[in-house]
Amino acid sequence: MANAPVLDLGKYPTAQAFVAKCHEFFNEVKNLTPGHELEARLNATHGPGTPYYDAFRAYILAGLKEGWVAQTELDGPRYRRGRIAPPTPESNFISITTVYMSSEDEYRGQYHAHPYGEINCVILLDEGSKAQLKGMQGWQGAGWTSPGPGTHHYPEVRGGELVALFFLPAGRISYEATPGMAQPPSL
Repeated sequence: MANAPVLDLGKYPTAQAFVAKCHEFFNEVKNLTPGHELEARLNATHGPGTPYYDAFRAYILAGLKEGWVAQTELDGPRYRRGRIAPPTPESNFISITTVYMSSEDEYRGQYHAHPYGEINCVILLDEGSKAQLKGMQGWQGAGWTSPGPGTHHYPEVRGGELVALFFLPAGRISYEATPGMAQPPSL
């Protein structure tokens, strides 16, 4: 993914506004460590019905229509990804990637590891959707997952379609992990 092209923000004013909103959010979480405690905190304070979550959802819905969200197919149209912005000083060195997944049955994407953890905002595309993304703490509908540093897994979806916003500290992700590897002591 590190070699995948980054979105040309100059072509998409909505994407520019989305990145600016992400930067505001990153200023709030820049000193917090990804993991189960951050996941619980974000679900309690930044879930559906809150300003950040609702803004992210509105931008993602617009971006799907405009064609800048998850534009690169990984396994046909049901599993797509797009690099929106690399880590920069303005983003507190957190990258932004969008991942679209769609399946009624459980579906697995590419196995990967999070050297510095990951913060995921799970955006359901339809009101009343039953779609869920599997995080390290189990299945999550609209809201947040946050795998801790060193964790690894398959991204999995079930129950419909969603977009996950993958916020990666330092933009770090690794595709060298394998399912049999031990997880770190603290997820």
